[in-house]
Amino acid sequence: MEYRRLGASGLVVPALSFGAGTFGGRGELFSAWGDTDAAQARRLVDISLAAGVTMFDTADVYSDGASEEVLGAAIQGRRDQLLLSTKASLPTGPGPYDAGSGRARLIGAVEGSLRRLGVDHIDLFQLHAFDAHTPVEETLAALHTLVEAGKIRYLGASNFAGWQLMKSLAAADRNGLTRYVAHQVYYSLVGRDYEWELMPLARDQGVGAVVWSPLGWGRLTGRIRRGQPLPAGSRLHQTAEAGPPVDDAVLYDVVDVLDEIAGETGKTVPQIALNWLLRRPTVSTVIVGARNEEQLRQNLGAVGWELDADQVARLDKASATTPPYPYYPYYRLPDFARLNPPAV
Repeated sequence: MEYRRLGASGLVVPALSFGAGTFGGRGELFSAWGDTDAAQARRLVDISLAAGVTMFDTADVYSDGASEEVLGAAIQGRRDQLLLSTKASLPTGPGPYDAGSGRARLIGAVEGSLRRLGVDHIDLFQLHAFDAHTPVEETLAALHTLVEAGKIRYLGASNFAGWQLMKSLAAADRNGLTRYVAHQVYYSLVGRDYEWELMPLARDQGVGAVVWSPLGWGRLTGRIRRGQPLPAGSRLHQTAEAGPPVDDAVLYDVVDVLDEIAGETGKTVPQIALNWLLRRPTVSTVIVGARNEEQLRQNLGAVGWELDADQVARLDKASATTPPYPYYPYYRLPDFARLNPPAV
């Protein structure tokens, strides 16, 4: 396993992390993802640790907290061998204190995660979404207090717009509060929006990308092909509308190239898609999920080798889309490019 610094921080993370969204199986969305119980989770954790995958990511909203509970049970007796990453801010109930990033909500959310995970600290705690109703100074001060209390080691955000992340970083610097060192983002060969603003910001500010859904919400598994219906067992039948939209024309063009490279390398479509991501600027770790041992072992095969320059260029071309204003059309002009070199 390759290990990297998380952004500009001192935290060392594996290139691949394990996403526990398939643990628990409560609710319509998460039951479609998976229903891994504690015994099954323990086996997946065993395989992950043996391969050097030492960070495990979850959230309080996954399966109504059951994901944290199952993960906590699966790691008993080996807390010192791994890193735990979890998130809060999204609604976990209908009450006025069940959502957001206010002081009371965050303190309660962290205490709840610690209890469900059965641990005394969280290595990486991330806000699952930006809370526009709460001043960023209040949010950051609450998080800073939790860091100083030893309940959180490092802070991150997730799904923030560029201005939201930069406003938070500036407020942290201005007030001497703990900074975000990670941004958990959607990024894949069929979803490259991260590159337009968030990647240059991350490079400038030392924020590492923690990538979620690197296989395009299940579209880059190798089972989806041009001119064919969705496979009967695909979770997209139930979850497509909940995930990032993907243009079918781009998807099929990307899959065609992935198939070509699979023939050249002997690697699978998911392994190639993950390997492409691992070489992108600012990417600290890519979260892979698995409903079973076979899926996990296949994802683990994304490390230990590299695509060559020609293969990367072909994937870049197949997956490229025109960015929105203000990145287009000016980014193509020579004078503009002199002042604003692309992050990639």
